[in-house]
Amino acid sequence: MKSQIKGTTMPVLEIGLEPNDRIVAEPGEFSWMTESVQMRTTAYTAGARGIWGAIGRAFSGGGLFMTEYSAPAGRGVVAFAAKLPGEILQVDVPSGHSYLIHRHGFLCGTEGLQLATGFQRSLGAGIFGGDGFILQRLSGPCTAWVELGGEVVTYDLAPGEVLQVHPGHIGMFQDSVNFDITFMRGFANALFGGDGLFVARLTGPGKVWLQSLTVPNLAHALAPYLSGHTAQNVESGAVGGIAGAVLRDVFGGNR
Repeated sequence: MKSQIKGTTMPVLEIGLEPNDRIVAEPGEFSWMTESVQMRTTAYTAGARGIWGAIGRAFSGGGLFMTEYSAPAGRGVVAFAAKLPGEILQVDVPSGHSYLIHRHGFLCGTEGLQLATGFQRSLGAGIFGGDGFILQRLSGPCTAWVELGGEVVTYDLAPGEVLQVHPGHIGMFQDSVNFDITFMRGFANALFGGDGLFVARLTGPGKVWLQSLTVPNLAHALAPYLSGHTAQNVESGAVGGIAGAVLRDVFGGNR
């Protein structure tokens, strides 16, 4: 199997398949493929051995069903294009290790991958934490490709080192990093600062990948150019989570 990432702003992942190779992705993700490539859609793949495993994967942002791509009769090529401006990263996941990625970050991976829901400890706070709460846990052994939005900034956190991040900007981190959702410090900051009520705390050791572009921020930037209920729905999503919607109604703010 050979892979190549082409392009810059809107990259494309192109994978060359040999007869024994198999790639797993969510349905509808592929952009183009050669005629020799065969598709098989099933719920029982990517680590799901039963219906509850498939439902858990779907809850994390993955699909209830997944599609396997292979080229049993000879060589083939399948390509996956980025959905937003950003980067596609290759991640080699050894056995016994995992990565936590934002809920729509998984693009595709080789056989052996396991995709499940990744929780953090503070469930009550996390429900109000917006996009950063529900994460995908990507386990191996496998090679996978992850899509992150905008520019990607990486940090190698030392043991005990803490990085506070807006939940939507978390792209991916190693399983050795502790992830928790906490309240924004300061009453005025939380209610009137415009950054939301919650912040993610990432505690080392381990590597963290942050993304500069989030879907809610992009939607919020486009909202003034949309009309009617579409703009209101997009803006509501950009506020972030249940708490944001409640606060917007309480203070009567249509920005």
